[in-house]
Amino acid sequence: MHQHRNSITSQISQSTTPTTKRTGISIAISLIFCAGIWNTSGISNVQAAEQTIKVSGVANQSEQAKAELNFKTLYQKETAYRNKEFPGRRAADDEDEITQADYSDEAEQRRLKMWRNLSEDLKKINPALLSSESRINYKIFADQLTNRINATTLNAHLLTFNSDSQFWASTAGAAESTRCVSVKSCERFIKQMASIPQTFSQKIALMKLGMERGMTMPQVVLIGRDASIQKHLTTSVDNSVFFKAFTQLPASISAAQQTELQKKARSVIADKVIPAYQNLYEFIRNEYMPKARKSIAAYDLPNGKAFYQAQIFEYTTLENTPEEIHNIGLTEVARIRSDMEKIIAELKFNGDFKAFLHFLRTDPQFYAKTPHELLAEASYWAKKADGMLIRYFGQLPRKPYGIQAVPADIAPTYTAGRYAGSGDPKRPSNYWVNTSLLNQRPMWALPALTLHEAVPGHHLQIALAGEQAEQPEFRRNAYISAFGEGWALYAEHLGVEMGFYETPYHHFGRLVYEMWRASRLVVDTGMHAKGWTRDQALQFMRDNTALSEHEITTEIDRYISWPGQALAYKLGEIKIREVRQKINTILGEKFDIKAFHDKLLSLGSVPLSILESEMLAWANKLKQDKK
Repeated sequence: MHQHRNSITSQISQSTTPTTKRTGISIAISLIFCAGIWNTSGISNVQAAEQTIKVSGVANQSEQAKAELNFKTLYQKETAYRNKEFPGRRAADDEDEITQADYSDEAEQRRLKMWRNLSEDLKKINPALLSSESRINYKIFADQLTNRINATTLNAHLLTFNSDSQFWASTAGAAESTRCVSVKSCERFIKQMASIPQTFSQKIALMKLGMERGMTMPQVVLIGRDASIQKHLTTSVDNSVFFKAFTQLPASISAAQQTELQKKARSVIADKVIPAYQNLYEFIRNEYMPKARKSIAAYDLPNGKAFYQAQIFEYTTLENTPEEIHNIGLTEVARIRSDMEKIIAELKFNGDFKAFLHFLRTDPQFYAKTPHELLAEASYWAKKADGMLIRYFGQLPRKPYGIQAVPADIAPTYTAGRYAGSGDPKRPSNYWVNTSLLNQRPMWALPALTLHEAVPGHHLQIALAGEQAEQPEFRRNAYISAFGEGWALYAEHLGVEMGFYETPYHHFGRLVYEMWRASRLVVDTGMHAKGWTRDQALQFMRDNTALSEHEITTEIDRYISWPGQALAYKLGEIKIREVRQKINTILGEKFDIKAFHDKLLSLGSVPLSILESEMLAWANKLKQDKK
């Protein structure tokens, strides 16, 4: 899984409305993009629309140029506005001052007016007049605006964190990775630390408003979350992660300047940062946790059905109902279970399926004895994957990646691994491996985990997307879960073709991970739309995956607190494999796996409908050109 933005406010900030509310722009786009629907002559609906317009004489060059200019002006206006509203989005090391983003509800309502105005202006542009590439941009931009509008109207901004990502943890993580390379950068970091109390106070105000409106995290997932706040309530400023940058100052900063900077940093940490964490800790423990909602279902939230359907669309880019997704999940679970049984038979294991899962969860041979051993094993698989890429990809990213342990303050309640990407060229991207609770981190899972989080999964896809300089910023930096997570799960399966897995246990580990993602379709929809209890979801995962009890609990709590996100993986992977099969049929012996991957990844992060239409158009053109 890719490391997402800092809080559920931003994670849900691209939510869209349910189908009944997606009008105007969505209808206009649907006339241009009809996912996967192709006529018998091999001409796409997009091409047919173009031909209709050209024949009618409507789309002359002047009108097309005007439409392109209006669209570019509009999205550049939005980008400038968003960068001003959220200054942390841009690298600003050369600026003297910092501007603190305003996270208040008043600011959210102000931004809502802007998004709505931009959305109305976008409706005035006919996407059929745009170039093929601009139509893709139009679709992505329209979805982003719709999602932002509905994040506010559905009160998603009042859910400031979830069990997977918390603003206080990401604030500390950013501080821990900060490097002060000059007096100027040190002073900027000190100003940033001084702004933490304001940000935390605004987040608390949003949570209080959420308590009034019934928009809170479920109480059951809050147990133990305060520990990651308490960790920063240190009495020794020099031991705080916020002071770390000032213990590694370069020699280019004079001794006198270093002393002065350290004095300022200690003062800000003691007088502002630690008190901000203390205030947040007391609020979470004494006010938020006791008054958080007892139910777990998204359907139980105010306007819950609309909220969950919006989550489904935002994360999957599809319009499937919860019931449809639930049934897809059950079908996939049955298929994968059959493949698992074949491996158990191959191993001649003396016991049933349940006994084999118990064996995988408990036998010491599958577990590292030290954090270093686990990191070393992950490093082996990462380098093995690196060496195989050239056989399956023609284009590789320039940016490398590292391997790190999950930060200690969040590790106990964190998932097994994560890609912590960085859009800043001066900061590294890393494949995180959780080295806490070693008896819960089976090494048979590492091959699939590495393919997913590192290469050819998240790092390869995200790093390449970041190098698409010709694409506008809103598209280049977008992360659409169905594409990104679908690709990463596809990468796990690609490992079979690559000959990556070495033992039946490694192959079973891949199936465990695939079963994990298929089970998500069942338990996420089950809990949020079908009345399932948390215990039902836990038991379904125990019965069908070999994940450890700790991982199962962590994952179920993640799905409870982050509705819909977990649906992206399997639904995205199904679409990518389906498109590959269609293209294989179109091209036959001319199918080239490297060309397929390069074209797919060159799209950047796009909705699944665009993925399918663009890839099929590419394949049909390739077929025509080679005749």
